[in-house]
Amino acid sequence: MNRFPERLKKLREERGLSQNQLSKQVGFTQVAISYWERGLQIPNIDTLIVFAKYFKVSCDYLVGLEDY
Repeated sequence: MNRFPERLKKLREERGLSQNQLSKQVGFTQVAISYWERGLQIPNIDTLIVFAKYFKVSCDYLVGLEDY
């Protein structure tokens, strides 16, 4: 199961960011972030890497292969 939607939302909310604020930080649109958080679209590997670097977590964590 792809856990990216819930993990992205959790990481964003833990930092007190709105979707719009996060979009400005990482260079994606607020609409794209909304789609990813709702599981309507799946990000490509380059997008996963951007989020992993921004949140200082692994890509494996983002997609649910690791729980830490």
